[in-house]
Amino acid sequence: MQNRGKIVIRGIVQGVGFRPFVYALAEKYAISGWVKNLGSRVEIAAAGARFSEFCAEVSKGTVLSTIDAVDVFPLDEEVGPGFAIRSSGQGSLDGMIPPDVAVCDDCIRDIFTPGGRYEGYWATSCVNCGPRYSIIKTLPYDRERTAMDAFPTCMPCGAEYADPACRRHHAQTIACASCGPSLALLGPDGTESACADPVAAAAAMLDAGQILAVRGLGGFHLACTEEAAGVLKGRLGRQEQPLAVMVREDAVERYASPTEEDWGALRDRVHPIVVMEKRDPAGNRGISSLHTIGVMLPYTGLHHLLFARLGHDLLVMTSANMPGTPMITATADAVARLRGTADAFLVHDREIVNRCDDSVVRDGHIIRLSRGMAPMRAAIDLGGRCILGVGPELNATTTIYRNGFAVTSPHVGNVRNPQTLAYLQETVEKIGRLLGASFEVIAHDLHPQFLSTRYARELAAETGAELVAVQHHRAHIAAATREECVGIAIDGVGYGDDGTIWGGEIFAGAAPHLERVAHLQTVAMPGGDLATRYPERMLYGILPEEETLRLLLSRGLGEVEAGVLARQVERGVNVARTSSTGRVLDAAAALLGICRERTYDGEPAMKLESAAHGVRAEEWDLEYGREGNCRTLQTAALLKRAAAEGAAGRDVHGIAASVQHNLARGIAVLAIDAAAERGIGTVALSGGVAYNAAIRETIRRCVEDAGLSLLVNRRYPLGDGCISFGQCVWAAAELDER
Repeated sequence: MQNRGKIVIRGIVQGVGFRPFVYALAEKYAISGWVKNLGSRVEIAAAGARFSEFCAEVSKGTVLSTIDAVDVFPLDEEVGPGFAIRSSGQGSLDGMIPPDVAVCDDCIRDIFTPGGRYEGYWATSCVNCGPRYSIIKTLPYDRERTAMDAFPTCMPCGAEYADPACRRHHAQTIACASCGPSLALLGPDGTESACADPVAAAAAMLDAGQILAVRGLGGFHLACTEEAAGVLKGRLGRQEQPLAVMVREDAVERYASPTEEDWGALRDRVHPIVVMEKRDPAGNRGISSLHTIGVMLPYTGLHHLLFARLGHDLLVMTSANMPGTPMITATADAVARLRGTADAFLVHDREIVNRCDDSVVRDGHIIRLSRGMAPMRAAIDLGGRCILGVGPELNATTTIYRNGFAVTSPHVGNVRNPQTLAYLQETVEKIGRLLGASFEVIAHDLHPQFLSTRYARELAAETGAELVAVQHHRAHIAAATREECVGIAIDGVGYGDDGTIWGGEIFAGAAPHLERVAHLQTVAMPGGDLATRYPERMLYGILPEEETLRLLLSRGLGEVEAGVLARQVERGVNVARTSSTGRVLDAAAALLGICRERTYDGEPAMKLESAAHGVRAEEWDLEYGREGNCRTLQTAALLKRAAAEGAAGRDVHGIAASVQHNLARGIAVLAIDAAAERGIGTVALSGGVAYNAAIRETIRRCVEDAGLSLLVNRRYPLGDGCISFGQCVWAAAELDER
């Protein structure tokens, strides 16, 4: 029986308490030897009568680790008595640092244990919880290579760090009030306020209705009570946009109706924002005018301390940055940019090395891939090339593929401005450095004018990497599956092969051969992006009729503007052409008077969904047509029916439900027929419109009733956060065929 060997464990084994875990098992099984971090692997020299048992146990890993491979080699050195944790060394960079983790129950107990070393300390953590990605600078993961290097441990913390029996044995984030990062409360001009307890003072300000900027794990939030939400929205100029809230666990059901799945997500170590149905669909309108509300539980020691001192059980907790732009991380930057918005700043002095927004999920589907979930690492064989996917324009992430793994970054944002482009570049550089990546292929969106496309070209010129352009919606399907399927990609906008704006697409095949076989009717989009801001323009683009103009005139559209709009569509001047599903929903919201101006991303479609919530839909006759080789669903006929229903005095909510249902049914029919023609048994669904539960489940029922299986991506966002991964998949498949 083997009683000695060198064990090499590869995977996510940095920042997960792996070495103390190995040490504890060595003590348990009377093993002599040592353990050492080497890049993204751990090496263990082990000898002892119970070597086999020890090897089996260490191969299971810790709660936070991901084990890729365990290899055992002959041990060619003598090991003395006892077991040691050796200093880290350089090694391969195939693994990845884990995401930040919510504070664990044990640490929460420590924070609230009277007389304990960690009583009241906001940054309490252990090997099982706390910051990881947000503080890491380089690998291997040791304190001196993190933001914690600025805080040398005191003697008691040093003793716990060295104690194999302690939960903080080799916990790189160990700190206490004597030696760790500290809190301060700043006034609106950034001047520090003299107060013995910044958290208690901040809680009192919040209870009094003031708005605070709070520096968290990955950036700044703006916090206030529900009563002050209107003031916050006014200061931000976002009167309609829903706000995320943080709620004490015992109060969640006062505001929402969580399912079992919702509770699982809320309590998961990620602690994301969970979008769920409100307890009262018409309630809490100052936070959200929709039937849903985004809720998260406190996930840091600071949050728990704040709620312990608050008289309220709910706080608005929204990102302090403008939508689509990077999180604000530096205190000086926050004071400068939030002047006039925040009444005070609750801050800490630990550097945020890597910013990270809150993750968002709904019905088990990821909306925003970020804190706690990303960087996300997936095992996939895309060949021997190192590939970078720079992502799309909106809701972007980046993905780096290397040596059998794809690592997708946290949410970057909307790459439409210099600061978000700079964040995209920073993210690629930082994660690339952590992975030791040298890019051989760079995949980007097909749109030639995107800033991300320009960045890809510049980076390729610097590195000599090969460029691969990937059509947006094909990347959606490639992210969902590499197998043959009929793919449904339904979203807002994406540059198509023909230069038009796609967004309601049916494909057949597999990467790199996904043939466009059907789509929504191609319609006019007057003014291009202007039609996304003013959905009544989109309505006229789909229904360019006198009845539509009369409706718009009755709502206050001027005669001159109406004439210009009509001539614009008639002559095709500054008119884009689109098959977008999102634009059809926008037009329906405008037709029904639900949303006449979009003030945040997805607003018309989201308000249409809320108007339709809980209302029975009617089945309408659908019309189909052809454009070239593709079959089409005639969305003009669908909206014409909706207009007729409205003219007949039907209830707006019922019409909204029927539009959604019949649009989804028509899309499903296109996919089912394409599958039947080609003998394909799987339909894949992706795109931001699929977050709409009514649309998604209607498509599911239709597809499954036809005897087909529906595949909906749960590992990556259904929206554009999956695109960078799909770009990598597509690029690898395309290059393999060249």
